[in-house]
Amino acid sequence: MVCGGFTCSKNALCALNVVYMLVGLLLIGVAAWGKGFGIVSSIHIIGGVIAVGFFLLLIAIVGLIGAVHHHQVMLFFYMVILFIVFLFQFGVSCSCLAMNQDQQEQLMTSTWSMMSNKTRVDLEKKLDCCGLFNSTADHHEFDTDRALCEANCLNTQNCLTCGQKMLQHASEALRILGGVGLFFSFTEILGVWLAMRYRNQKDPRANPSAFL
Repeated sequence: MVCGGFTCSKNALCALNVVYMLVGLLLIGVAAWGKGFGIVSSIHIIGGVIAVGFFLLLIAIVGLIGAVHHHQVMLFFYMVILFIVFLFQFGVSCSCLAMNQDQQEQLMTSTWSMMSNKTRVDLEKKLDCCGLFNSTADHHEFDTDRALCEANCLNTQNCLTCGQKMLQHASEALRILGGVGLFFSFTEILGVWLAMRYRNQKDPRANPSAFL
């Protein structure tokens, strides 16, 4: 049987959803590992990663069940949801690849302001830095961050700001993040195409007089 046949489409769609399930479980496992080892203590960050992993796992399960049973309704909702995820992920990936240094600083500033003090302290310890940007107009906020800082560099009185350290690797990290996101977004559009193709194929084991 050629690869464009019913069985090949079914097996390809099942394999793709198994990969999605593994990625979802990996995200959940990494979040739990980071929490267990104290790398990230913020419940919002942990919860967000677990939610993404669970959502991807749920989509993969729906797609896998729909593929195994050739279920028309499940395959339809699988296609719609996966296409919406593709549009969102494609836009975010392109934004990461196109982001310049000024936009990176603005993103860091807004993200820093939303962090809890405990998350900031954890980040400062890990990066060995204090505060976000020393050049900010709000020196009171910088002094407050420095007072809460527990980084080892305070003993040497030669602390860099976390913003300076993060900007050193931000461009490379954004390129990697955008590239990986772009790659996975194309696997999602492949999943939509496979589901659409498989959904419109006739099951050779079904009653020939039955509707698709």
